[in-house]
Amino acid sequence: MIIKASATLRNDYGSISTLAKETKEPIYITKNGEGDLVLMSIDAFEKREQLLQLRANVLKAEQERIEGTPTLSVAEARKKLRERMSNV
Repeated sequence: MIIKASATLRNDYGSISTLAKETKEPIYITKNGEGDLVLMSIDAFEKREQLLQLRANVLKAEQERIEGTPTLSVAEARKKLRERMSNV
């Protein structure tokens, strides 16, 4: 976990920006010793958002399966994927 004071962000933005991009990790910014903000690079943020969306899709599919929504066999899914790929 990377923790920096808000003064560091204010006084040395360049190094904080570089650190965020190099580590691809969130940086926790404190103000008066208390947690205040989380800063991350755009790439890390977008990757995190994609992961959250993927998890949401998997949970939705699992809920539909539990509720009895009709599913496809592996062979049926492959066939549909091939059809979609041929239309691209």
